[in-house]
Amino acid sequence: MAAKVGSASSLQPNKGNLSLFTSTDHEILNQIYATHVHVDEKFDVESLFIIVENILKRATQIVDNVVLQGSQATVEHLDENIPKASFSSPLCTLKSISYEMQCKAPSEEVAYETTLSILKKLSNYSWDAKAVLTLAAFALDYGEFWLLAQNQSSDQLAKSVGTLRRVSILLKGPNLQKHRQALIELNSVIKATLEVIECIFELEKLSNYDTKDVPALSTGVDHIPVDVFWAIITVVASTTQLCCLTSDEGKKQELSLFSQKLNVIVSKLRRQITICKQQIEETEAYWRLVRLFRTPTEVMEVFKGLIFAKDKLQPLFDGSTRKPVSIEVLKRKNVLLFISGLDISDDDISILKPIHELISKEDQYKIVWIPIVEQWTEDLQKKFEILRAKMPWYVVQYFSPIAGIRFIKEKWHFKGKPSVVVLSPQGKVESDNAIHMIRVWGIKAFPFTTAVEETLSSSRDWIGSIATGVNPNIESWIKEEKYIFFYGGKDNDWIQQFTKRATALANDPVIKEARISIELLLVGKGSKGEDNHSLLGHFWTGIESMFISKTQRKTEADAVTLEIQKLLSYKNESGWAVLSKGSSVVLSSHGTTILKVLEEFDKWKELVPVKGFELSFRDYHNQVLHTSHICCRIDIPNSSGKIPENMKCPDCPRIMETYISFKCCHIDGAANSLH
Repeated sequence: MAAKVGSASSLQPNKGNLSLFTSTDHEILNQIYATHVHVDEKFDVESLFIIVENILKRATQIVDNVVLQGSQATVEHLDENIPKASFSSPLCTLKSISYEMQCKAPSEEVAYETTLSILKKLSNYSWDAKAVLTLAAFALDYGEFWLLAQNQSSDQLAKSVGTLRRVSILLKGPNLQKHRQALIELNSVIKATLEVIECIFELEKLSNYDTKDVPALSTGVDHIPVDVFWAIITVVASTTQLCCLTSDEGKKQELSLFSQKLNVIVSKLRRQITICKQQIEETEAYWRLVRLFRTPTEVMEVFKGLIFAKDKLQPLFDGSTRKPVSIEVLKRKNVLLFISGLDISDDDISILKPIHELISKEDQYKIVWIPIVEQWTEDLQKKFEILRAKMPWYVVQYFSPIAGIRFIKEKWHFKGKPSVVVLSPQGKVESDNAIHMIRVWGIKAFPFTTAVEETLSSSRDWIGSIATGVNPNIESWIKEEKYIFFYGGKDNDWIQQFTKRATALANDPVIKEARISIELLLVGKGSKGEDNHSLLGHFWTGIESMFISKTQRKTEADAVTLEIQKLLSYKNESGWAVLSKGSSVVLSSHGTTILKVLEEFDKWKELVPVKGFELSFRDYHNQVLHTSHICCRIDIPNSSGKIPENMKCPDCPRIMETYISFKCCHIDGAANSLH
C-alpha cells in the first residue's frame, strides 16, 4: 500500500485550536506515513499480544471490582491464550516507549506529538506491531500498578513498591471516590483500545486471502494505519490520565473524544470483518462448487452445495401442495433450476407452466425456483411470497444469500434476468441457460439440453416459432407454405408505403399467374389494427433469445445466425421486413432497401416466371443492397448472459465495431435509446 506523504504542519495542532478530531483520515495518513520507513524489525507480535491481552483483561477486571463494587474481590477465572514457549519480551523497546509516554502534560496537542515520536521510534515495524508494542508498554505499567494495588494489604514488598508507584495515593478512600468516574472512563477506554487492536489482528489474519476474491479486505487493510494511529494516541492519553490520577494534582486528561472515536472504529472494523468473512465464505463455496461440478455424482448433493451454507439445510416449498418437502425429492432427477431476482414478470413465470404440466405427468423432471437476493428484508420476503404463490413447482425459501451466488454469476453468467439451468440426475450441466430456447421453441425444445438447442437452431425454419401468437393466421399460413412479409418500424410513413407496395406486389397479375400467395403481417398491431406493444415485445424478445441462443453455442456465425443478427440490427430502425416461405426465412432487410425492391418490381418481374419468385426477389434485393451504405447496429442486453467478444457483420465480411448502448424501454416493444 502506498500513500502520499504530506508536510507535518498540516495536521499539527495549534495551541488553543486543536484540529486533531476534525482532521480527515487522509490528512492523518499523510502525517503518519512520514514516520513509516519499511517493515524490517521482526518478532513474535502474536505472542506479545496474547500476554498484553491477558494483563489488561485482568487489570481492568480488578479496577471494576475496586471502583464499581468497592471491594478487593478475587479476579474471576478468565480463559487465556498461551504465548509460544520461545517468546522473549522486547523489554528495552517497551521501556523506551514507556519513557516517551510518562509524565506528559494532559493535552491533545502533547498526545499528538508523543504519538508521532513513538511512531518514528517504531518506524521499522509493521502497523499492527506498532500498536501492540505501544499497548504492551502501557500494559506493563498498568498491570504492575493494579497488581501492587491488589497485594497492598498482604505483601510488604508490594506495599513498599506501591508507595513508590503512588498506588496508595489513588487508593485512599476519599481519592478513590473523587476519581471514581475518571477511573471508570479510563478502564472503558483501555477495553476499547484492546478491542480495536483485536479487530486489527483479526483483519490482518484474513489478509492471506486474495483481494480479488475478498474485495472488502482492501478497504479494511488500507485503513489499518489510521486505526493504529488512534489506538496509539489513545494509549498515550490513557498513560497521561493514570499519571494525573496518581499525582492527585487536580489535572486530568479528557478521554471522552478518544472513547467516541474508538467506538466508531470498532463498529467499522467489526462491520468490515463481517463483510470479509461473508466474502470468504462465498469464495470457499465457489471453489467447492467448481470442484463439485468437475466430477458430479448426484444432483441432490450438487444442489445442497449450490444453495446452503454448511449444516444449514432447509426444506423446499412445494408449490402444488403448498407444504414444505425434503430436498430428497430431487434425488436422481433431472432438475431445471429457474434462477431469477424478485423483479420477474408473470410472463417469465408463464413460459414454464406448460413445461411443468408436461413433466408432472412423469417423475423424472423437477423445476426449482432459486430467488437470487443479496440481502433479504421484510419487504423482499413479502414480495417473494407473492411470487411463490404463482408457482406450481418447488421453491427455495432460504432467507440468506445462497452459498453459490458467485458461482451462478460467474459460471452461469447470471446478470439479474431469469435463466434456466438444466442438470442431469448425476448433477452434470446439460444447459447453463435454457431460457432462450424455451422462449423460442417452448415445449418443442424438451428436454432442453444443448444438443437439442443446436439441432433446433440450425434450421432456417425459425420465424414461425417466434411469430406464433403474434397473429392467429400464422399457423395456417405456415402450413400452406405461403410467402409472408413480417414488417414493422418506427416510421408510420414507411409502414404505409411498404403496406401499399407489398399489397400491390401480392395482387400483381404476374404473381397471380405464377400462383404465388403472399400475406402481410404488420408486427405490433392487433387483429383490429390497434397498436399492441405486448405482441411487439414478444416478437423482439423471441428474436433476441434466438440470437443469444445461437451466439452462445456457435464459435462462428452460420447463415441462420447472420440472418437473425441482421434482423436484430433493424429493431430500432424506421422500417424493416422479413420475407419467409412458411416458417423458412428467405431474407430479412432494412426498410429502405426492401422498399426500393418493391418499388422497382417492374424491373425484375419478368424474371419471376423464369427463375421463380424467391430467387428473383433475392437476386434483385442483393443488387440494391450493394449500392446502399446503411450502418448496422446491434443492441445486446447486458443481462443476457455471455456476450460475444467480437461479431461478424451480417452485411459484409468485416468485424463489427464495438459500442455500448444504454436503453430504457418503459414498456415492451417501445424502446427509446441513448447512445
